[in-house]
Amino acid sequence: MTTLYESTFISVGASAEAALEDNFLITFGEGAPQDVAEYCFIHRPQINTGEIATGATLSIGGQSWPVTAIGEVAAENLRELGHITLRFDGAAQAEFPGMIHVAGPVPATVRPGQTFRIVSH
Repeated sequence: MTTLYESTFISVGASAEAALEDNFLITFGEGAPQDVAEYCFIHRPQINTGEIATGATLSIGGQSWPVTAIGEVAAENLRELGHITLRFDGAAQAEFPGMIHVAGPVPATVRPGQTFRIVSH
């Protein structure tokens, strides 16, 4: 198993949790513009070494999900900005270029201090 991406959530925008009700989660790296940060789960990357592929496993805190689809710019956005939109619907094709789809239920919440990790097998 190889860790492709690992970070720690450091803050939650005032409107970020509302997206969880619609089965998606928006992340952005530390230093996000304030008007964007309001809608995002902000994190601080520690490992950022590889390309993400379907079949990888994404985890937040103690929960894990298989990656089922990756938009054409999602890996680059995550690597450069810490920004992706995670969609918890198990889709086989990405709905939008910056989206990563995973299979399984959306987390009830995401808290500062939780680890966000993507590993390949």
